Amino acid sequence: MASGNVQAAATAVESRLKSGGFKVVGKYFPKTLAGYGVVVATDDAMLDEVGAVGGNAILGAAIRVGVKADGSVTYTNPDYWYRAYFRKAFTKKEDAVKALQARLQSALGAGKELGGDESAGSLSNYRYMIGMERLDSYKNKLAEYGSFAEAVKTVRENLAKGAGKTSKIYEIVLPNRKLAVFGVAMNDGENSDGDWIKKIDMQNSIAGLPYEIYVVDKDVESPHGRFRIALAFPDVGMGQFMRISSLPNTILDTMSAVAGVEKKSSGDAWQQQ
Repeated sequence: MASGNVQAAATAVESRLKSGGFKVVGKYFPKTLAGYGVVVATDDAMLDEVGAVGGNAILGAAIRVGVKADGSVTYTNPDYWYRAYFRKAFTKKEDAVKALQARLQSALGAGKELGGDESAGSLSNYRYMIGMERLDSYKNKLAEYGSFAEAVKTVRENLAKGAGKTSKIYEIVLPNRKLAVFGVAMNDGENSDGDWIKKIDMQNSIAGLPYEIYVVDKDVESPHGRFRIALAFPDVGMGQFMRISSLPNTILDTMSAVAGVEKKSSGDAWQQQ
């Protein structure tokens, strides 16, 4: 892969994942981040575990592999991410997580795993700082529909038409569990994924992208920026985070548009359409 072509690097990773029994559900090359990409995969065994835990754990449905034009690979460290997403249920799922980790290493090599140095205990109730949002923050909820099918249809249609200057990278739907998650590319100028990740100098941790919007039963939700960005990029210091201090609100606006919520003309309140 000395040619320096990130698409070629991603295709090679896709082939290795498929050979390892994974299903590739999307690829993402942020428009303003040349030489970097993400391959998104799922694993049937882990989807069963995600579905069994339910709720916010649907965020763990996607396995993200970052690729660079030079052929180097990073991927989401299962132990780190599933401790955060499975929380108290992790101990019952630990064998499945270790099995996934072993199969990822077999498919992709040791690689650099994307995760932080948080203690196992703190990940189950993770937040970046006191007063900041956790995985199950009430602020995650964006909209509520009459049924799971309606909620999924709304998100799917809004992504298809680019609501909030977005596009869809992947979707994973577990209809029997009434759970779904969508990977969302944010394409709005200086708040685009490629631009904001450069501001915090985390492009080598590209496997933290894309951002998600998800459905639990009738509710459309998205993880709060102060939780999701900190979890994905734990090496970022407070000074770096201050460079994107407005981003959590921007993400809320963006995902609200995808969820079918529109701003009222008077003031900043949102209302479901």
